[in-house]
Amino acid sequence: MTPACALSDLDDGKPLAVEVDDLAIVLVRQGNEVHALRDECSHAELALSEGEVTKKGLECWLHGSCFDLRTGQPSAPPATEPVDVYPVTINDGQVYVDLTPKK
Repeated sequence: MTPACALSDLDDGKPLAVEVDDLAIVLVRQGNEVHALRDECSHAELALSEGEVTKKGLECWLHGSCFDLRTGQPSAPPATEPVDVYPVTINDGQVYVDLTPKK
């Protein structure tokens, strides 16, 4: 697990771009849970952290593809490929990310 940020840095439902060991990650807090996804849309290679969180997941700001926060699967075209999702641990107010993508 690699430190990503303080839990207090995350606003509920607002994406935050972080770099963890040279990997662009977007973190999304939902209550006491934090999700970590690769910060790149699988369709247009744009930063997902610039999008918004909706009921369906994290929506890319350019073409509207939406990615599930738990699986990375797109729920709407034009994206057809998932984005990597990473395990997160919260310990003593710090957010840690395992850089091995979930399968």
